Amino acid sequence: MRWESWSQFWAMGGYAVYVWGSVGVTALLLAVEVWQARWAHRDVLNQLKAEQALAQLPNEDVM
Repeated sequence: MRWESWSQFWAMGGYAVYVWGSVGVTALLLAVEVWQARWAHRDVLNQLKAEQALAQLPNEDVM
């Protein structure tokens, strides 16, 4: 497809709302995916730190 001007490019042959809306939704979902992965990574690290701290406590057997 050839465009003779930038305005034709941005209009995308009359499908601009669909094309740019799809690009926007995709970019948003990719950003959410990165955010969720970082959040999950942080949670796992916190959980491992808590487990490691518990393992360092003196072992007291209650009998």
